[in-house]
Amino acid sequence: MTGLRRAAVLLPLYRGPAGEPRLILIQRTPRGRHAGQIALPGGNQEPSDPSMRDTALRETREELGLPAEEPIDVLEELPVTQTYSTGYLVWPFIGRLHGVPERWRPQQSEVAEVLDFAVAEVADPATVGRQRIAVPQFRGEVPVRRVGGYTIWGLTLRILEPVLPRALAGEFPV
Repeated sequence: MTGLRRAAVLLPLYRGPAGEPRLILIQRTPRGRHAGQIALPGGNQEPSDPSMRDTALRETREELGLPAEEPIDVLEELPVTQTYSTGYLVWPFIGRLHGVPERWRPQQSEVAEVLDFAVAEVADPATVGRQRIAVPQFRGEVPVRRVGGYTIWGLTLRILEPVLPRALAGEFPV
Protein backbone atom coordinates (compact mmCIF):
# COMPACT_ATOMS: atom_id res chain seq x y z
CA MET A 1 0.00 0.00 0.00
CA THR A 2 3.04 2.24 -0.13
CA GLY A 3 3.00 4.97 -2.75
CA LEU A 4 -0.77 5.03 -3.10
CA ARG A 5 -2.52 8.38 -3.23
CA ARG A 6 -5.12 8.96 -0.51
CA ALA A 7 -8.63 10.03 -1.44
CA ALA A 8 -12.09 10.04 0.11
CA VAL A 9 -15.58 9.90 -1.38
CA LEU A 10 -19.10 10.43 -0.11
CA LEU A 11 -22.26 8.50 -0.98
CA PRO A 12 -24.70 11.42 -0.62
CA LEU A 13 -28.19 10.22 0.24
CA TYR A 14 -31.32 12.25 0.83
CA ARG A 15 -35.07 11.76 1.04
CA GLY A 16 -36.86 12.74 -2.17
CA PRO A 17 -40.19 14.59 -2.42
CA ALA A 18 -42.12 11.30 -2.56
CA GLY A 19 -40.28 10.02 0.52
CA GLU A 20 -37.93 7.74 -1.42
CA PRO A 21 -34.20 7.48 -0.67
CA ARG A 22 -32.15 9.14 -3.41
CA LEU A 23 -28.45 9.07 -4.31
CA ILE A 24 -26.27 11.75 -5.89
CA LEU A 25 -23.53 10.71 -8.32
CA ILE A 26 -21.42 12.78 -10.68
CA GLN A 27 -20.12 12.38 -14.19
CA ARG A 28 -16.49 13.43 -14.43
CA THR A 29 -15.42 15.86 -17.16
CA PRO A 30 -13.90 14.42 -20.35
CA ARG A 31 -10.35 15.10 -19.18
CA GLY A 32 -8.23 13.67 -16.38
CA ARG A 33 -7.48 10.25 -14.98
CA HIS A 34 -11.16 9.27 -14.56
CA ALA A 35 -12.44 11.14 -17.62
CA GLY A 36 -16.16 10.82 -18.28
CA GLN A 37 -16.73 8.19 -15.61
CA ILE A 38 -19.68 8.08 -13.26
CA ALA A 39 -18.33 8.60 -9.75
CA LEU A 40 -19.06 9.42 -6.17
CA PRO A 41 -18.14 12.99 -5.26
CA GLY A 42 -14.73 13.08 -3.65
CA GLY A 43 -11.06 13.45 -4.30
CA ASN A 44 -7.52 13.71 -3.04
CA GLN A 45 -6.63 14.42 0.55
CA GLU A 46 -5.09 17.86 1.03
CA PRO A 47 -2.50 18.64 3.73
CA SER A 48 -5.04 21.00 5.34
CA ASP A 49 -7.63 18.19 5.78
CA PRO A 50 -7.62 17.04 9.43
CA SER A 51 -9.08 13.63 8.50
CA MET A 52 -10.29 11.57 5.55
CA ARG A 53 -13.85 12.38 6.65
CA ASP A 54 -12.99 16.08 6.22
CA THR A 55 -11.55 15.31 2.77
CA ALA A 56 -14.81 13.61 1.71
CA LEU A 57 -16.92 16.53 2.95
CA ARG A 58 -14.68 19.23 1.46
CA GLU A 59 -14.49 17.52 -1.92
CA THR A 60 -18.24 16.84 -1.98
CA ARG A 61 -19.04 20.48 -1.24
CA GLU A 62 -16.56 21.66 -3.89
CA GLU A 63 -17.65 19.25 -6.61
CA LEU A 64 -21.40 19.66 -6.05
CA GLY A 65 -21.18 23.40 -5.39
CA LEU A 66 -22.70 23.13 -1.92
CA PRO A 67 -22.01 26.03 0.47
CA ALA A 68 -19.88 25.32 3.54
CA GLU A 69 -22.83 26.07 5.84
CA GLU A 70 -25.01 23.41 4.11
CA PRO A 71 -25.12 20.54 6.62
CA ILE A 72 -23.97 17.08 5.57
CA ASP A 73 -24.29 14.38 8.21
CA VAL A 74 -21.78 11.54 7.99
CA LEU A 75 -23.78 8.41 8.78
CA GLU A 76 -21.14 5.72 8.39
CA GLU A 77 -17.55 5.11 7.37
CA LEU A 78 -17.19 2.18 4.99
CA PRO A 79 -14.10 -0.04 4.65
CA VAL A 80 -11.12 1.57 2.95
CA THR A 81 -10.69 0.22 -0.56
CA GLN A 82 -8.06 0.39 -3.29
CA THR A 83 -8.48 1.13 -6.97
CA TYR A 84 -7.31 -1.67 -9.24
CA SER A 85 -5.42 0.43 -11.76
CA THR A 86 -5.05 4.10 -10.81
CA GLY A 87 -3.07 3.95 -7.56
CA TYR A 88 -5.58 5.23 -5.00
CA LEU A 89 -6.49 4.17 -1.50
CA VAL A 90 -10.05 5.44 -0.95
CA TRP A 91 -12.00 6.13 2.24
CA PRO A 92 -15.77 5.97 1.48
CA PHE A 93 -18.40 7.57 3.73
CA ILE A 94 -22.17 7.52 3.63
CA GLY A 95 -23.64 10.97 4.12
CA ARG A 96 -27.05 12.56 4.42
CA LEU A 97 -27.89 15.75 2.58
CA HIS A 98 -30.65 17.76 4.24
CA GLY A 99 -31.88 18.89 0.86
CA VAL A 100 -30.70 19.53 -2.66
CA PRO A 101 -30.55 22.81 -4.53
CA GLU A 102 -33.06 23.66 -7.23
CA ARG A 103 -30.10 23.97 -9.58
CA TRP A 104 -26.74 22.29 -9.03
CA ARG A 105 -23.62 24.41 -9.45
CA PRO A 106 -20.93 21.75 -9.89
CA GLN A 107 -17.22 22.45 -10.07
CA GLN A 108 -16.93 22.80 -13.85
CA SER A 109 -13.26 21.81 -14.02
CA GLU A 110 -14.03 18.34 -12.59
CA VAL A 111 -17.76 17.65 -12.87
CA ALA A 112 -19.63 17.49 -16.18
CA GLU A 113 -22.98 16.63 -14.63
CA VAL A 114 -24.65 15.98 -11.25
CA LEU A 115 -26.85 12.86 -11.36
CA ASP A 116 -29.78 12.36 -9.00
CA PHE A 117 -31.20 8.81 -8.89
CA ALA A 118 -33.73 7.02 -6.74
CA VAL A 119 -31.84 4.29 -4.86
CA ALA A 120 -34.48 1.81 -6.08
CA GLU A 121 -33.64 2.74 -9.68
CA VAL A 122 -29.92 2.07 -9.19
CA ALA A 123 -30.59 -1.14 -7.20
CA ASP A 124 -33.03 -2.55 -9.78
CA PRO A 125 -31.76 -6.01 -10.88
CA ALA A 126 -32.55 -5.03 -14.49
CA THR A 127 -29.64 -2.53 -14.36
CA VAL A 128 -27.03 -5.27 -13.76
CA GLY A 129 -24.82 -6.38 -16.63
CA ARG A 130 -21.30 -6.77 -17.93
CA GLN A 131 -19.53 -4.55 -20.39
CA ARG A 132 -16.17 -4.30 -22.11
CA ILE A 133 -14.41 -1.16 -20.86
CA ALA A 134 -11.42 0.42 -22.58
CA VAL A 135 -9.78 3.35 -20.81
CA PRO A 136 -6.07 4.27 -20.75
CA GLN A 137 -5.48 2.49 -17.40
CA PHE A 138 -7.63 -0.62 -18.04
CA ARG A 139 -9.16 -2.79 -20.72
CA GLY A 140 -11.49 -5.69 -20.01
CA GLU A 141 -14.99 -6.87 -19.27
CA VAL A 142 -16.39 -5.68 -15.94
CA PRO A 143 -19.62 -5.75 -13.93
CA VAL A 144 -21.76 -2.67 -14.54
CA ARG A 145 -25.08 -1.11 -13.69
CA ARG A 146 -26.78 0.84 -16.46
CA VAL A 147 -29.02 3.55 -15.03
CA GLY A 148 -30.71 6.38 -16.92
CA GLY A 149 -28.37 6.08 -19.90
CA TYR A 150 -25.23 6.05 -17.70
CA THR A 151 -22.88 3.17 -16.91
CA ILE A 152 -21.65 2.74 -13.34
CA TRP A 153 -18.60 0.51 -12.98
CA GLY A 154 -15.24 0.15 -11.25
CA LEU A 155 -14.59 1.45 -7.76
CA THR A 156 -17.85 3.40 -7.70
CA LEU A 157 -19.83 0.21 -8.33
CA ARG A 158 -17.76 -1.78 -5.81
CA ILE A 159 -18.50 0.82 -3.12
CA LEU A 160 -22.20 1.11 -4.02
CA GLU A 161 -23.11 -2.59 -4.28
CA PRO A 162 -23.19 -3.44 -0.55
CA VAL A 163 -24.84 -0.10 0.32
CA LEU A 164 -27.79 -0.30 -2.09
CA PRO A 165 -29.77 -3.05 -0.29
CA ARG A 166 -29.11 -1.41 3.05
CA ALA A 167 -30.36 1.96 1.77
CA LEU A 168 -33.48 0.30 0.34
CA ALA A 169 -34.09 -1.41 3.68
CA GLY A 170 -34.05 1.98 5.42
CA GLU A 171 -30.85 1.42 7.42
CA PHE A 172 -29.74 5.03 6.97
CA PRO A 173 -31.75 7.90 8.50
CA VAL A 174 -32.19 10.07 5.42
